[in-house]
Amino acid sequence: MVLFLWNIRGTFLTAPYFVTGFLGEYEVSLDSKGRFLMPAGFRKQLPDDTTADRFVLARGFETCLVLYPMPVWEEITQKLARLNDFNPKAREFKRLFLNGATYIDLDAAGRVNIPNPLMRYAGITKDLVFSAQGTKVELWDQATYQSYLQQAAASFSDLAAEIAGSDFMNDF
Repeated sequence: MVLFLWNIRGTFLTAPYFVTGFLGEYEVSLDSKGRFLMPAGFRKQLPDDTTADRFVLARGFETCLVLYPMPVWEEITQKLARLNDFNPKAREFKRLFLNGATYIDLDAAGRVNIPNPLMRYAGITKDLVFSAQGTKVELWDQATYQSYLQQAAASFSDLAAEIAGSDFMNDF
């Protein structure tokens, strides 16, 4: 869902603001060239502008890949630029986070090509899960994703209480 907002001066803001973010989980398969078709349910959630078919694909924190829409990626790179390059941990983080990141454009058929180094990092061979995560999407090898969910499900309630707190959890 895209919402256009007015600022306090009453001027219309033209940039889209995602209210609920991306939702959904889709199972897709790679073709012989390492491409998958962007799920139609996800495509419907994209804004109708010139940046809707352009993304950055990067390594995720777990063994998954993350697909960022260009406006989200631009915000991230602005924050990364403010990190102190004199701090060795900041340099290391930037290297690990940015290395392998690549621009992705949907082809005319709505397919996404995953570069081989990123496929190897995530262990993706044929079947993958396309999992919307608010302002970004995670791409997982299907078997890895199922294993991760099974392990994480056992502690989901405890994790929710620790991260969100009991007041937040009372809403569920």
